[in-house]
Amino acid sequence: MIILKQKIFNETTSACAAFFVIIFILILFSSSTSAGENTDRLALCAKIDNDAARLQCFDTLTGRKKSVPEASPAITTSGLVDSAAPPHTERLSILTQQWDLDKAHRKRTFLLRSYRPNYFLPVAYNSSPNNDEQLDVGSAARAQHNEAKFQLSFKLKAWEDIFNQDIDLWIAYTQLSYWQLYNSAFSSPFRDTNYEPELLINFRTNYELLGFHGRFINVGVNHQSNGRSQPLSRSWNRIVANVGWERNNFTLLWKVWYKMPEDEDKDDNPDITKYMGYGELWGTYYWNKHKVALMFRNNLRSGNNFGAVQLDWSFPLPLFKGDWLKGYIQYFNGYGESLLDYYQSINRISAGIMLTDW
Repeated sequence: MIILKQKIFNETTSACAAFFVIIFILILFSSSTSAGENTDRLALCAKIDNDAARLQCFDTLTGRKKSVPEASPAITTSGLVDSAAPPHTERLSILTQQWDLDKAHRKRTFLLRSYRPNYFLPVAYNSSPNNDEQLDVGSAARAQHNEAKFQLSFKLKAWEDIFNQDIDLWIAYTQLSYWQLYNSAFSSPFRDTNYEPELLINFRTNYELLGFHGRFINVGVNHQSNGRSQPLSRSWNRIVANVGWERNNFTLLWKVWYKMPEDEDKDDNPDITKYMGYGELWGTYYWNKHKVALMFRNNLRSGNNFGAVQLDWSFPLPLFKGDWLKGYIQYFNGYGESLLDYYQSINRISAGIMLTDW
């Protein structure tokens, strides 16, 4: 009995340590990304030839205000504003920032950037947990309704202007975990973790469609698996394509995929497209540091119709200045929330914090 309690204590301690390591990585990632951006902006200011304009650029970047307003007879006010304003102060669209679409404001390659939202949700309540799949810790173990859910996602641009065209190569990685944090009776195990590396070729576009501005089309390969042994193993490989449009503060992302064929005896989930379908549509609206996003997915089958909806809301927190930490509420209903539960209908409401919302 003492040995069992010691084992549970050690495993719980390890789980807590893993949690704090992940939070530290997220904070470090957020800080390093911000630092990289500031370095690029300082370099842009340094390239300005005019002394007064260069000084104004640095002052604008650091947030310093002139103590005594003076007008130089050699430099007009309008000329100072035009030449001194650092390029990054121009209002870039959301998709332009996300995918580095503007050559005049481009960041360096191999800079780590956020891809999908990075968040930690200590409250992730599922009204219908999947009891068909046992936890690894024992045959009697069952998942609790409430657990923690967190995601780590980043990307980097490995090659830009391929063949001197508006084409870039991106590498991305996303990790989504479900942690039975409050299930102390079974040592608070991780219920499932999904690993998702991607390789994407991004084509920068510039066209109008029904009032929307077409900004990019990217295609690539995607692998997603949970690294488990049978019978809990889940994995699939896809050819993916993403198309992005925007209009003012609203973005529209259409994602489609094709599941690569596998040998029948090696396919962990041959019917996954029955529940996940062949694509999903994301609509996102940004307003006054708030973000509201809606995802819709459906297999488009008249019989055995399955799908999912997800609603996201991120909002500023009064106690934190800046945009690096926000409150986050997420609602999911349907199939395919995770690989382990792809065939199970999930109804979940979650709340926590978001470090990067795109």
